[in-house]
Amino acid sequence: MSHVSKIEIEIQSLEVLKDACNRLGLRFKENQKTYRWFGKYMGDYPLPEGMTPDDLGKCDHAIEVPGCDYDIGVLKRDGQYRLFWDFWTSGGLEAKLGKDAGKLKQAYAVSRIKQEARIKRYRVVEKPIQNGIRLRLAV
Repeated sequence: MSHVSKIEIEIQSLEVLKDACNRLGLRFKENQKTYRWFGKYMGDYPLPEGMTPDDLGKCDHAIEVPGCDYDIGVLKRDGQYRLFWDFWTSGGLEAKLGKDAGKLKQAYAVSRIKQEARIKRYRVVEKPIQNGIRLRLAV
């Protein structure tokens, strides 16, 4: 079955996204024009807004998740990068990245905060905690 949806996150920087992928052991595939998904739109799940069945599987870049059958597509739309994935259980992405790709969202946020902190010359101390990551910024 095809269950392609948009991952709700604003990607403002491909460099930060690449860093987030590295944090999680994912492989960012720059300029790859397709991503792996079920491969056929079955009409059993609503398409992401503004997409047609012909758009599915096409991207500007892709993210490979080791051990998964499917990838994440990175598409530039309206001046921003958007992430699309087929979250159906047989693809394995949700099992690796959590519901709505929560682990990837968190890694992107951490990478983004660390980037901004470096620009402003803050020191960043990162500490894993039970349900995530705690960052402390200091002058």
